[in-house]
Amino acid sequence: MSQLLWQKPGVKVDARIQQFLAGEDVILDREFFVFDIEASRAHAEGLAAIGILDDDELDALRRELTALAEDFRDGRFVLDEQYEDGHSAIEARLVERLGDTGKKIHTGRSRNDQVLVATRLWLRDRLECVAEVSREVAEVALARAEAERSVPLPGYTHLQRAVVSSLGMWWAAWAEGSIDNAWRAAQTRDWLDANPLGSAAGYGVNLPLDRDHTTAALGFGRMQLSATYAQLSRGKFEMAAIEALSSALLDLRRLAWDLSLFTSAEYGFVELPSQYTTGSSIMPNKRNPDVIELMRASYSAAAAARTEIEQLLSLPSGYHRDLQFSKGAIFHAFGRGLAALELLPDLLRNLEWRQDRMQAALEPSMYATDLAVDMARQGLPFREAYRQAADPQRWAQGDPHDSLQARVSPGAAADLRLEVLHKRLQALAAA
Repeated sequence: MSQLLWQKPGVKVDARIQQFLAGEDVILDREFFVFDIEASRAHAEGLAAIGILDDDELDALRRELTALAEDFRDGRFVLDEQYEDGHSAIEARLVERLGDTGKKIHTGRSRNDQVLVATRLWLRDRLECVAEVSREVAEVALARAEAERSVPLPGYTHLQRAVVSSLGMWWAAWAEGSIDNAWRAAQTRDWLDANPLGSAAGYGVNLPLDRDHTTAALGFGRMQLSATYAQLSRGKFEMAAIEALSSALLDLRRLAWDLSLFTSAEYGFVELPSQYTTGSSIMPNKRNPDVIELMRASYSAAAAARTEIEQLLSLPSGYHRDLQFSKGAIFHAFGRGLAALELLPDLLRNLEWRQDRMQAALEPSMYATDLAVDMARQGLPFREAYRQAADPQRWAQGDPHDSLQARVSPGAAADLRLEVLHKRLQALAAA
C-alpha cells in the first residue's frame, strides 16, 4: 500500500488492522472516482481564487486531473489495493506528477468533505437515471394503454377472479405510478443538490474558501451552508435517495409479480420474448422467466441498503468511521436497482398478450358487481342489490366490452383520461 495520508513518524501500521480499516473501500471508490476527480478540480480552482495556488499550479493540476480521469476510464490507471482509497490515489498521482504542487491539493479540505461531495455528485447522477428510466416506462405504458385500452383483462383481488378489467387500466396504472416515481426521483435529486465541499471535517477551516465557486463549478443548486450539518447529512441524504429508488422498485416488484403469474401455464395471458427467459439445466421443456424474477428481487437490495444506513446513523454529531459502510450500501442498492429498471422499458414494449386466454378466464361471477350497481342505479338500495347479486343463480356470462364501457367513473375503463397522464409526463420532461 502507498504511503498513508495520515501516517506520522512513530505511528506503527499493522497490516491486518489496516486491511480491516480499508475493507472494500478502494474497490467501491472506483464507482465514485471520476466524481472525486471532478470535485478536486473545482477545489483547486477555489484555492487559486484565494491565492493558495498560482495560475501555473492551477493549470498543472487541471491538466493532471483531466489526464487521470482519462487514464482511469481507459484502464491505464487502476484503482487497486496499493491505495488506501480513491482520495489517496488522486493525491498520490498528483504528487508523483507535480511534486510540491500536488501536495497542495488537500489544502482546506478533509477526506470527510471529499467523500461527501463525490457521493453527492454520484447520487445526483443516479437519481437522474432513475427519473429518466421511470419516464421511459411511463411513455411505453401510456402508448400501450392507448393501443390496447379496450382489450378485456380479468381483474383480481386476493388472487381471485373479481371483475372485468382491461389492458387500458392495467397499463395506465403502471404509467401513472412511473410518472410519480420519476417526479419523486427528480424532487429528491433537487433536495440533495447541495454542495458540502469546503466543510472539511465538519468544522470549517481558517481559510476564506471560495465555496460559491465550487458550488457553481459542480452545478449544485445550493451550498450546504453549515459545516457541521454537512457531516450530519451523510446517511440522511443517502437514505432519501434510496427511498426514491425504492419507490420505483416497489412498483417494479408488483409488476414483475403480475408477469410471473400471467406467464404461468395456469394463466397463460402473456408471452415473453425469448431473451427474457432461460432454460432449465435438467428439464428440457422449461423456459423460465428469470429476468422478471430477478426484477422482483431487486427491491430487496434497496431495502437492505436503507436498513444498513439507518442502523449506521445511531451516532452522535461529528464524523465517525462507521459511515464508511454507507458507500457499499448505496452502491449495491443502485447497482441492482437500476440494472433491473433499465431492462423494463424494452420488456414492456415487447411482451405479447394472449387474448384468447384472457377472454376464457372471464367467468359469469365477474359480472356480479355490474349487476348490483345496475340495480342500485334503478333505485334499489345498494346493500339489498348487493345481497341479490350475490346469488349465483343470477349470474350470467356478460359482454366484457359492455362491462368496460359502463365503467364511467374517472380513471375506470371508459374514462381513463390518458390525456391527463400525458400532460403530467410532458410537465415532468419540461421541469
